[in-house]
Amino acid sequence: MTLPLPTRPPLWVDSPAGLQQMAADLRQHAQIGVDTEANSLHAYREQVCLLQFSTPEADYLVDPLALDDLSPLAPVFADPTIEKIFHAAEYDILGLHRDFGFAFVNLFDTMVSARILGYEKVGLGALLERHFGIRLQKRYQRADWARRPLPPELLDYARLDTHFLLPLRDILRAELAAKGLLPLAEEDFARLTTPIAANGRLPLWQRRHPHLNPQQVAVLEALWRYREAEAERRDVPPFKVLDDRTLLALAERLPRNQAELRRVPGMRGARIRYHARGVLAAIRQGLQAPPKTIARPPRPDDATLARLDALRRWRQRAAARMGVPSDVVLPKSHMQAIAAAHPQTLEELHTLMADIPWRFEHFGAEILHALEVSP
Repeated sequence: MTLPLPTRPPLWVDSPAGLQQMAADLRQHAQIGVDTEANSLHAYREQVCLLQFSTPEADYLVDPLALDDLSPLAPVFADPTIEKIFHAAEYDILGLHRDFGFAFVNLFDTMVSARILGYEKVGLGALLERHFGIRLQKRYQRADWARRPLPPELLDYARLDTHFLLPLRDILRAELAAKGLLPLAEEDFARLTTPIAANGRLPLWQRRHPHLNPQQVAVLEALWRYREAEAERRDVPPFKVLDDRTLLALAERLPRNQAELRRVPGMRGARIRYHARGVLAAIRQGLQAPPKTIARPPRPDDATLARLDALRRWRQRAAARMGVPSDVVLPKSHMQAIAAAHPQTLEELHTLMADIPWRFEHFGAEILHALEVSP
């Protein structure tokens, strides 16, 4: 199927009256396409800088930087009769919940659907080219969406992220239904409605670095705090100040002066000019601080590790049988919980898989068997 590119310009929404009018229009539709753009590559604290919506009749671009109150959208996201179609919804939902407190029900995710269907390429551009013969421009993916006014080419790029989501949803939903996989997709869509807190990863200095001793870890913490302060002061992402690899090299080599600093990988040119004083001061501070011993989570016992390995092998076989990534068969978090709990009966296993009932119905007995044959 080949679809034409849109010819009517998108509707720019930057006033309370315009937002109210758009929200009223969205509530008239059973399905709407949704996307967001943020400035994560250009600011210390990421924020949603643009919201895109599509209906069969119109494409909307909402400017949250010009609006003090986006609450008229809350009933749309929380309405169970309106299906919100995203591509890779997890990131968008996280930002919308973080910045505006929105709650979500009734989602359809085209990327999740493509993974469940076993597509090799699941990016939106690949799906649109495969199904509609449309090629998206990739050069705008790293754009600064906080700039105003947004140039016409960015407006066109943004609207195309949602314009074709409705027909794409119809194709993927039909494929899921034909393969009997729609219930599996729907349970994953439901799991997306609960956003997981951002920045769940530990700060760099709290992660495991076996090549660093406790004093070097203290230095790494001081360097990390210097980088965070500089990034916040300049309002840029931390990696634009100093990347993780450079911080680790500094903590490992512990340069005491500019001559030694120049021999550290990553410390060249502008970085020396802008950061030599601050970096050397942070290293001195870390060397004078108490050594840092990072508490590690207890290692699972050998029996739990054996069960986890058995489940992992079973999951790989099941995924190969279905032609899908292994986490489609059983999410990693569930696999770890099952290995730790060691259920003995289907009833016990059902408790651990209550939020993934399709997987329990289709794989429960196999999972128990895999646990039984684990060493």
